[in-house]
Amino acid sequence: MRQAAIDKLRAWTARRHGPDSLPIRIHRRRVYILPTRFGMMLALMLAAMLIAGLNYNSNLGLAFAFLMASVALVTMNHCNRNLVGLQVDATAEVDAFAGGEANFDFVLRNDSRVERRDVEILCMGALGIRSVGAGSSESVPVAVPMARRGVTRIAQFELRTRYPFGWFHAWTYVQGSLTAYVAPAPRGSRTLPAVGGSGYASRSEARGDEDFAGLRAYEPGVPLKHMAWKVLARGAEAAVRSYTGLAAQPEWLEWSSLEGQDIETRLSQLCLWVLESDAAQRVFGLRVPGKEIAPAAGAAHRFACLRALALFGSEEPH
Repeated sequence: MRQAAIDKLRAWTARRHGPDSLPIRIHRRRVYILPTRFGMMLALMLAAMLIAGLNYNSNLGLAFAFLMASVALVTMNHCNRNLVGLQVDATAEVDAFAGGEANFDFVLRNDSRVERRDVEILCMGALGIRSVGAGSSESVPVAVPMARRGVTRIAQFELRTRYPFGWFHAWTYVQGSLTAYVAPAPRGSRTLPAVGGSGYASRSEARGDEDFAGLRAYEPGVPLKHMAWKVLARGAEAAVRSYTGLAAQPEWLEWSSLEGQDIETRLSQLCLWVLESDAAQRVFGLRVPGKEIAPAAGAAHRFACLRALALFGSEEPH
């Protein structure tokens, strides 16, 4: 019943405020506040003190009860003010792996002269908490668990606080559109395909254009840094060192090379190859049914390949 009530409240606030465009400033009309369990216990205790004070005509008891009620009202105001006026922003898109975590980075900005203490961000069950000093901003990392490959859209997250005494719970919902592209878990038993050929080769067989390949006869115009000076010092004929240039040749990571395996196993193997090729600084391309990414290198190319694997089989446009 509690979860059903929360879901209805979330839906009602989404209809009331509509979609938000990040960054957004939290206004007073967006903040909701209710007493916590401790606040309810305090209210019951104050009611009992008032009844006892009236029954026994105890001025001291009545004074203490009214004092505590005044403190509770001031606490409620401080709890509400802890959120009002804050600005919140977030990373709109992040990448993750199935079985891992999507690390969203939220930013809280406080332009007021009052410090905001113990502000919590709740996103799909994951929690981050920070205090924001007056006139400053703070980054709040929130790691959201991702169990399955695909695209996870987060339409809403929550800002909340129980500052200062935990007697009241103030919160607001932000209708921010956050997206996590969840690539398959990188695992597999196959080694990287050989560069420029068929079959498979280990990473050590394709390290790049600085791999020593042997000696050859000296030819005019060869750079002096490639001269084999030790060979010349032993009285042999002049020779130069030759190197392989495998890393400069593009390689293709092919879906068709993994026949006999199920879809998720193929995707996990391709994901592992993408990470290994990127770590080895190899120029590589990716071919999966319905998608081809031309050979390239670098972080942007790695992210493009991982997102293609994350989106495989979905209706999301590539």
